[in-house]
Amino acid sequence: MAYFFNRPKKSQKNTLFAMRRKVLIFFIICCMGVLIARAVDLQVINKQFLQSQGTKRHISVIPVATYRGKIFDRDGDIMAISSPVQSVWVNPQELDITEQTQIKTMAALLELPESKRAVLSNPDSKQRFVYLKRRINPDLADKIKQLEIHGVYFEREFKRFYPAGPMAAHIVGFTNGEDVGQEGIERAYEKSLAGTAGSRRVIRDGRRRIIEDVENIKDPVPGKDITLSIDRRIQYLAYRELQAAFIAHHAKSASLVVLNAKTGEILAAVTQPAFNPNSRENLKEKLYRNRAITDVFEPGSSVKPLVIASALDAGYVQENSSFPATGTFYVGRNVVRDGYSYGRLDLAGILKKSSNVGVSQVALRMPGRYFWKKYKQVGFGQSPEIGFPSEASGYLLPPDRVHGFPQAALSFGYGFSVSALQLARAYTAIADNGVLHSASLLKREVDDKAERVFKADTAIKVRHMMEAVVSPEGTANEARVNGYRVAGKTGTVRKATQWGYDKRYFAVFVGMAPASNPRFVIAVMVDEPSTAQYYGGLVSAPIFSKVMTGALRIYGVPADKDNAVPLLLTNKK
Repeated sequence: MAYFFNRPKKSQKNTLFAMRRKVLIFFIICCMGVLIARAVDLQVINKQFLQSQGTKRHISVIPVATYRGKIFDRDGDIMAISSPVQSVWVNPQELDITEQTQIKTMAALLELPESKRAVLSNPDSKQRFVYLKRRINPDLADKIKQLEIHGVYFEREFKRFYPAGPMAAHIVGFTNGEDVGQEGIERAYEKSLAGTAGSRRVIRDGRRRIIEDVENIKDPVPGKDITLSIDRRIQYLAYRELQAAFIAHHAKSASLVVLNAKTGEILAAVTQPAFNPNSRENLKEKLYRNRAITDVFEPGSSVKPLVIASALDAGYVQENSSFPATGTFYVGRNVVRDGYSYGRLDLAGILKKSSNVGVSQVALRMPGRYFWKKYKQVGFGQSPEIGFPSEASGYLLPPDRVHGFPQAALSFGYGFSVSALQLARAYTAIADNGVLHSASLLKREVDDKAERVFKADTAIKVRHMMEAVVSPEGTANEARVNGYRVAGKTGTVRKATQWGYDKRYFAVFVGMAPASNPRFVIAVMVDEPSTAQYYGGLVSAPIFSKVMTGALRIYGVPADKDNAVPLLLTNKK
């Protein structure tokens, strides 16, 4: 105790140091207390308030939609165009149960399916983003906005419209819900049409409404417009006539192609059955493809003019050559048959009577490899390369198999396959004095890929022979066009099965007019006409006549001088 009371006193310096240490410790403790209090305030007391403020005000980057390129026909008529519309989406977690009346009204206006209605009626949903309906019309969007439902938002998008409707659906195609091309030109030229979306940074409020633009990050680049070779007037005419025949003959399908004989441009390409690209609910995918370009068939007798031209061009036959056509012709152990015995036929007679026996003898005059080469030159067995999705190449035998009976079968259109477009394109070699044109779905003035495959004199001679087919004594008198000379060829083709050929048919007709200087080539194919009249000359030839008549008048093609009177009489009616 004595020591305790009598211990030595600290120096003044040590006392000051101790006081400072105590003050510092006290200050640190106070700071820690303030931080703990603030943490409790932020994490416990004001947690919900701060979270709500955070969600009410935030910066985000949003895409800026761009216009998809327009699609025009050759004359500038719109075939496909995009229009700004609204899409409706919902954050189920923000829905207010006190607004059930408005929610039910919205569901009725949008005609929502049960799956979407279930989302709206589930307050415990873990989803934060659900599209209710994409690309609705502006009037409907305004009605939904007026309901002022919490958790329901709108997004600006573009909707694709197709003014031509079903008549051009198989050419133009359509886009999906994300505005990406799925079929036709929309798919083939997706990269050009789509453009590039932009982006911008914005500030949103609690209802995700944009309250301020912060900056533009990237400008949108609109898609490029495309001008097709299609002539909307001829496309409509072809669609109307093909549809009428398709219904009248209870056919399985039908296709028609119209080509400009001088440029190879596709002026029309129609298919039945059709669909409406503006309303595709409950439609099957098999309706979407353009059968005139994607589907193949054995062309039958429609290729006989090409066989005659090939043989005549190289001198294997002469214009006045004739052949026995007595009904049967043996090629090895196989036999080629005609329905009748025609006696003896020259080249024009073979075409006029569509003699398998006669054309087989013409074909067998040619070396197999030469014959195969000519078929290859006119485009058989290879894609037309028009850039259309799933365009058909068809099938052609290898050259080492073209001899004997297979060669004879090729001459009357069996043993290989083509599309309606390939067949029409092959006929341009006869229509344009021996020059084969490439096909194009884009408008052009000149065909830079045109190729001579026959001598001009050969093509003119064969074209003249083909006129007899459309005469009263020929197989396609129904293909005639008042006021004009027509050259063409029929094909009535049995359909192949794995067991051979049955009694179902393709009815085919391909022709051109005016025969003196062809302007258009038209190929028509009707698949399985179920009526008793299944012949190409009775089913497809009348369709050709109606479409060709309209096309010639639309373009004001002068009538053949020796047929001017019938044209004038027809115009007066």
